[in-house]
Amino acid sequence: MSDFSNAIVIGQGGIGGAIADAIEARGGRVTRLGRQTTPPIDFLEPATIEAAASALEAQGPFDAVIIASGILHSDAFGPEKSWRMLDADPLTTTFAINTIGPALVARHFIPLLPRKERFLFAALSARVGSISDNRIGGWYGYRASKAALNQIIRTLAIELGRTHKEGVIAALHPGTVDTKLSEPFQGNVPDKQLFSPEKSANHLLDVLSGLTPEDSGGHFDWAGEPVPA
Repeated sequence: MSDFSNAIVIGQGGIGGAIADAIEARGGRVTRLGRQTTPPIDFLEPATIEAAASALEAQGPFDAVIIASGILHSDAFGPEKSWRMLDADPLTTTFAINTIGPALVARHFIPLLPRKERFLFAALSARVGSISDNRIGGWYGYRASKAALNQIIRTLAIELGRTHKEGVIAALHPGTVDTKLSEPFQGNVPDKQLFSPEKSANHLLDVLSGLTPEDSGGHFDWAGEPVPA
């Protein structure tokens, strides 16, 4: 049976939409969730997360939940290049979307997954969330929120490893993808290392399909290689 026969993809931006499309192209069924879907999910409105899970309960069990939401910059703020740019409101928004939202998805969507069978629970992270790999600094909020997300994933995997022994929980680094999130920074990307959303989506689905419960709690890049903590 496919790992994505009855999947949920949260986040309908470039990567999220491409992941949902790729699952359907592989013959899977996808429930797409985002701010404009029915039911809606908005990580800045935590009550929508619980409401969406309740609305989907009768359609379960699901075999995969993939969180493809994230924020690096907005019209109101960009990534911090210096400690002088640190400000409470952008940091609060960044953590709400990159860390707290996925944590609350875990709380409300884990009950929609099977207890004794294989499932996948994954969230898009980023290599810049690696603490040991941080050698140039900058991007305080994004780095910190993704590092915190990785710890949420690791802690969740440890707990569920005791009760949901066939489950796989993972953080994923998609590479640099041609989306609105990366658009202002693509000039620094080496040739052939900027992926289309479609290519990245298929890489990530292949990685997820190859993971086992022994890999649970890890952070993996688009090629399936572990990202250092």
